[in-house]
Amino acid sequence: METHAPLIDPFARPINYLRVSVTDRCDFRCVYCMAEHMQFLPKAELLTLEELDRLCTAFVGLGVRKLRITGGEPLVRRGIMGFFRNVSRHLGHGLDELTLTTNGSQLARHAAELYECGVRRVNVSLDTLDHEKFAQITRWGRLQQVLDGIRAAQDAGLQVKINAVALKGFNDVELFRLVEWCGAEGHDLTFIEVMPMGDLGNEDRLDQYWPLSDLRTQLAERFTLLDLAERTGGPARYVKLAETGQKIGFITPMTHNFCESCNRVRVTCTGELYMCLGQEDRADLRAPLRAHSDDTVLRQEIRDAIARKPKGHDFDYSRQKVEGQMTRHMSHTGG
Repeated sequence: METHAPLIDPFARPINYLRVSVTDRCDFRCVYCMAEHMQFLPKAELLTLEELDRLCTAFVGLGVRKLRITGGEPLVRRGIMGFFRNVSRHLGHGLDELTLTTNGSQLARHAAELYECGVRRVNVSLDTLDHEKFAQITRWGRLQQVLDGIRAAQDAGLQVKINAVALKGFNDVELFRLVEWCGAEGHDLTFIEVMPMGDLGNEDRLDQYWPLSDLRTQLAERFTLLDLAERTGGPARYVKLAETGQKIGFITPMTHNFCESCNRVRVTCTGELYMCLGQEDRADLRAPLRAHSDDTVLRQEIRDAIARKPKGHDFDYSRQKVEGQMTRHMSHTGG
């Protein structure tokens, strides 16, 4: 694989973390992510698995060292394990980590093979441990299927991190239950503030918004929180609970954005490169992928896009209306 000068954005941030959505489809319909009756993209618009492999290879050659596969739900895409096997050839040859974010529904089927492909940790999105509330938030999901998938992942040797979107009036009453369950099961836990992505006019986001500063204050009433300096290449900031040794992460795009250290970009399943989750500027990488058999033009398009990477996003709930709202669904961009 060819290596080239690494990607550096206009604010001297090295871009070494790529999140790639491999599908907009999902077997759940989580209310903060998707409409219940989604109009999915025509198959011809999606990058093929071969094109996705080519794209990832180009980014690794440009200095990307961490690759996270997202969706939709990445494990529902037909042939996805072949893609993981192919991309894993870069591990130890430019790529330090290959991982994925999943809803956990398909982990029981794929966990062992993921480990064989060099995946060592996965993020599982799980907002509640209440079976009825889980069915409500996911619309179509079954909690037991996810819990079985998490167990299969652990048995396969995968480290599991739980990602929970903080939703006022929904899982705020489960804060300590989630913390205690993750501690007992050996999972790290990260809370995420809900972001204004998806249907315009959906003001539920504002009603659901639970600032993590409040959540952290509640945690501090029961535990001693020790700030950790470590970063995992993503936006989370971590604390350790002195009493249990657990690691808790906070992703706070609203109350405290993490833009100054942003080292990542996202590619959608249609080949759109978004330099910022909270901005609409994007670059079309599908066109050069399909127009040219070599990657010279593709690499230049990537460089040109990184040269436009903004300093930060514009999400803001403070004015009691959703500012900086994105019209695309999270399932399209890939989390």
